Amino acid sequence: MLSTLAALLPIVNPLGSAPIFLSRTAALPGPARRKLAIVVGRHAFLLLTAAMLIGTYVLRIFGVSLPIVRVAGGLLVTANGWRLLNSDQRDASSSPKVVDAWEREVARLAFYPLTFPLTVGPGAISVAITLGAKAQSRGANTVTELLADLIGVVIVSLTVFLSYRFASRLIAYLGATGTAVFLRLSSFILLCIGVAIIWTGLVDLL
Repeated sequence: MLSTLAALLPIVNPLGSAPIFLSRTAALPGPARRKLAIVVGRHAFLLLTAAMLIGTYVLRIFGVSLPIVRVAGGLLVTANGWRLLNSDQRDASSSPKVVDAWEREVARLAFYPLTFPLTVGPGAISVAITLGAKAQSRGANTVTELLADLIGVVIVSLTVFLSYRFASRLIAYLGATGTAVFLRLSSFILLCIGVAIIWTGLVDLL
C-alpha cells in the first residue's frame, strides 16, 4: 500500500493540481465547486482502479504500448496547459450563463478535463497499469497485493477530494492578483509536465 502511495501521489500531485482546478471552475459557485470535488475524486478512483485491474488487457487488445499512451496523453496535457496559460480568467468568471447552469457545467467538466488528463494523467495511468501487472504476476499473492494497491488508490482519491474541496481557500489567502499570478504559473508548470511526458514516451519508443 505504501509503495502504491509513493508511486501515485507524486504523479497525481493533488496539491499542485488544485490551482488548475480553481482556474477551470472560477465561474462556478461554491456548492458547485464542492460537488465537483466529490465527483472528480470518485472518477479518479474509478479510472485508477480500472487501469490497475484491466489496463494491461485493454492495451493488449488494441495493440497499444505504454510509451504510446504517454505520448498521446502528454499531447492532451500540453494542449490543456497551453489553453489555460492563454485563457482570459476575467471573461470566464463573469459568464452568467455558466453560473446559472452550474449543474450542467459540473457534469461537463467532471471527467474531461478535470479528472483526465489534469488529475489522473497518462503518467498516473501508466503507473497504475504497471502496479496492476506486477500484482497479477505474483500468483498466490495476487488478491492480497491487489487489495493493498486498491487501498492506496482510495487514499490517493481521498487526497484529491480534500485538495480540491479546500482549494477555494487559496483565493482568500492570495487575493485577486496573487491568484491570477499563481494560476498562470501553475498553467505553465502543467505545460512543462505535458512536454516531459511526451519526451519520456518518445525516448521509450526510440
